[in-house]
Parts: sequence; C-alpha cells; structure tokens
Amino acid sequence: MPIIANDYTWEQSENDVYISVPLKGTKASASNVLCSESYLKVNFPPFLFEAFLFAPIDDSTSSAKIGNGVILFNLHKKEPAVWDALTLAHMEKEEMQKIRENAVAKEQEKAQEETKAKAERKRENEKYSLEVTMKIDEVERKRIEDVKEEERKKATEELEKWKEKQRIQKLNEMIQKKQIRQENERNKALHTGSLKHCSTATTVQNDRTINVKQKEKILPPTRSTGCIQIQFTPRVFPTALRESRVAEEEEWLHKQAEARRATNTVDLGLEDLTEEEKNPEWLKDKGNKLFAAGDYLAAVNALNLAIRLNNKIPGLYLNRSACHLKLRNLHKTIEDSSKALELLTPPVPGNASARIKAHVRRGTAFCELELYVEGLQDYEAALKIDPTNQNMKSDAEKIRRVIQSSLPDIE
Repeated sequence: MPIIANDYTWEQSENDVYISVPLKGTKASASNVLCSESYLKVNFPPFLFEAFLFAPIDDSTSSAKIGNGVILFNLHKKEPAVWDALTLAHMEKEEMQKIRENAVAKEQEKAQEETKAKAERKRENEKYSLEVTMKIDEVERKRIEDVKEEERKKATEELEKWKEKQRIQKLNEMIQKKQIRQENERNKALHTGSLKHCSTATTVQNDRTINVKQKEKILPPTRSTGCIQIQFTPRVFPTALRESRVAEEEEWLHKQAEARRATNTVDLGLEDLTEEEKNPEWLKDKGNKLFAAGDYLAAVNALNLAIRLNNKIPGLYLNRSACHLKLRNLHKTIEDSSKALELLTPPVPGNASARIKAHVRRGTAFCELELYVEGLQDYEAALKIDPTNQNMKSDAEKIRRVIQSSLPDIE
C-alpha cells in the first residue's frame, strides 16, 4: 500500500500553477509522472502524490522537472483565473476512479499516437535513405562503367600501338637482312672475279717469261701444284673482322638471348600471350588499375598470371591479398599475406611499408573470421614496425575490447 505524500507546496498566478513535491530520499529515476487536464499523479515508491485539479490545464504545454530531491511542476491553466484551491474537495470515490481511468486512457492514447508518428517518421527516413543510397549507387555504377570503358579504350590503343611497333620492327629487320645478304653476295662476287683475273694474268706472264728463258737457257720442269689449308678463328657472324661492327653484333646477340629466355613461357602453356602480357610488372600495373576501377575479380586474374610467370615477387601476393579481402575471400587473404611476409625477408626499412600492409590485411581477415587473438597479434606486429600509427593503435584497442568482452566473468 503506497504512502500518500501530503507535504507538497504550491502557488499560482492567473495563468500558471507551480507545485513542488519532495522526493523524500527516493531515486529520481524511479519516479513516474502522469499528467492530464484534470488529474496529476507522481508515483515514487513507496510514496504516492495525486491531485484532482480545481480546473482544467493545458497538459501539452505543462512541464515537470526533477532535481535536487524535488519534482517541480509548471502547469498552464486553460482559462486565466485564480483557483480557490489546488484540488477539488468532497469527491466521491466513483468520480475519482473515473477521472483516474480517463487520465490513463488519454495517456495511453497519446503514447500510441506518438508511437505511430515515430514509426511514420522512421518509414519516411528509411524511404529517403533508400532513395539517396540508390542515387549514390547509380552514380558510383556509372563512374565505374566510365572508368572501365576508359581503361578498355586505353588498353586497345596501347595494343594497337604495340602491334604497329612490332610490324615496323619486323619490317626493318627484314630490310637489314636483305641488305646484309646482298652485301655478302656482292663481296663474294668481287672476290671471285679478282682471283680469276690474277690467276689469268699470272699464267700469261709466266708463259712469256718461260719462252724468253727457254731461248736463253733450258730450265728444269716446274714443281707440281698443291693445296695449303688455312684455319681462321671461329666467329658467330661469317663476315670478315674488317667489315664487322662489333657493337651492333653484341647487341643483336643480347636480343637473341632475351628472346630465348622469353620462350620459357611455352613450358607454362602461355605461348599465345603478347610480349607485354609475359611481363609480371606490366601485369601488376594492370591489376592495380583494375583494382582502382573496382573490378577486383579481373585484378585477381591478372595477378594470378603474373605469379605464374614469377612467383618470387612479394608485391604480387600483397596486391592479390587486397583483392581477396575486398571479395571477402578471407582464407585466401591470409594465405597471400603470409606468402608476402615470407618473401619480405630479411626485414629492412626498405620493405617496412609492405610488411605493415601484409600484417594489417592478415589481421583484418582474422578478425572477420572472429579469430580476434590472431588478428590482434598481427596488429601488434605492425605497431612494432610503426609505433606512431594512430589508426592501427585505435584498431588494436578495439580488438582488445572485443576480446575482453567475450571473456567469461570470474566471480
């Protein structure tokens, strides 16, 4: 049974009524206030204050404040007048109960209306948020499509330029080969003609000398002819040294060696690739452009091919881990980050930035898999490399709070 609180004070003006009700040591949070046109109630267990007002008030503009151990009411009268008393006297129990029930019913109706209005405002806000999100998505989708189209045009132009360059290079090589062949044939013809002329002239001269000497003196017969074998130093190019250009020959041999090394892609079944597509660095740059355009799956494909060509570049695994993280391939993110860290040895200042990225991405993937302890270890490893990074400090602290909140309480 509640204790009726009668030790309240009140005063009035023509337009307002001021009531002060002491809380008597009870907590303000436990107080419950009900106010209607003709009824006022404050329930602060074990005490109860209620008043059947002398005249109607405007409950929509009236207010109540709780503080310093009292509840202060500021009630606005519907009609300016001076009341004879705060409450009505000599009321029947049935009439008092009816006023109470009407006040409760009006309060419930008011609460329902507020709930409906709040729900309506929430629906309107959600509708507006959805429309804004759809517009943002449409703009972003249009931007991505434009970037993809621009990249496609740029790649097509680069491919056409490369094909034209290859065609011109092959044409120049054919012209050079033809000129060298013609030069060799011309030199060979000149050398053969010179030998024939010298041989004929020598024979005629010898015959004349022999005839003259035979007239003077009979000489013994000439010696029989023979062959002298001459061996030259072997060279890659068949031209004579006086006709050769050593620098150009060395450059040509170097290009041939590079070409032979490039043909190793045949073993991987990649002989149909262009020269650019056989270059891991070019594929890495291509993957970066696709990542920036939001085409994460195509970026993964480009990096997969680059890793097949050269699996010793840590940057390829590091970039592919970022793509997998965007695609939420969390286990693959962990594998690529671990492989990048394995290749980023020994740890030096030159690869510090790459090691930080690998630890953060692996730690993020662990946290997404709810392996918070492993994720925190990676973030702490990154902080050892760069202790001044505030973002990593903040993320590590959040992970610690998650771990602590998941631990069972020990009593």
